[in-house]
Amino acid sequence: MKKVARLLAEKLLTISAVKLQPNNPFIWASGWNSPIYTDNRRTLSYPDVRSFIKVELSRLIMEKYPEAEAIAGVATGAIAQGALVADILDLPYVYVRSSPKDHGLENLIEGNLRQGQKVVVIEDLVSTGKSSLKAVQAIRNAGCEVIGMVALFTYGFPEAEENFAKADVELTTLSNYNELLEVAREINYISASDFETLLTWRTDPANWVPDRTAQAND
Repeated sequence: MKKVARLLAEKLLTISAVKLQPNNPFIWASGWNSPIYTDNRRTLSYPDVRSFIKVELSRLIMEKYPEAEAIAGVATGAIAQGALVADILDLPYVYVRSSPKDHGLENLIEGNLRQGQKVVVIEDLVSTGKSSLKAVQAIRNAGCEVIGMVALFTYGFPEAEENFAKADVELTTLSNYNELLEVAREINYISASDFETLLTWRTDPANWVPDRTAQAND
């Protein structure tokens, strides 16, 4: 039986929630060249994929964090996923903005948390982890305990691992970059040389430069 990480990787590739273009890279908002682009919001448009994700995230939380008292989604990508999971688990739900509203009550956390509640944070994608951990800090500042974070996918950057360790946050994901590359290679989505390029990028994404020679030869 296929494991969850592989199944989700297959689904993400099938619906083009993940695109791999090592010879024609994307440019992230950070300015990094990237051979991969991930948009997990696309999963919401496919009922079978959406259901798979909400069920597996819920199962993960029930197994690892049965003491959870509330669910928090990270804006904007995990707002919908978090709400779906909270509904399955019948738990209170909030979401955390990237910055406070500039009007009204200027909320950073939308919804209601009680002091001391044990919260599981849901994220859709983890890159460096900085935005995810800002949400964690907001919840801690509200007087609650973050007992863990679960996410759909992680690139597995060393920087992210360091950031989560420093923040003392346990991160568990349904799938990951390594699993995705293995699946992509097996289904001939990428070539053997592409596979090596994609592995190299992950070791130092901030300084990676695409091989324009390879692109010209394609």
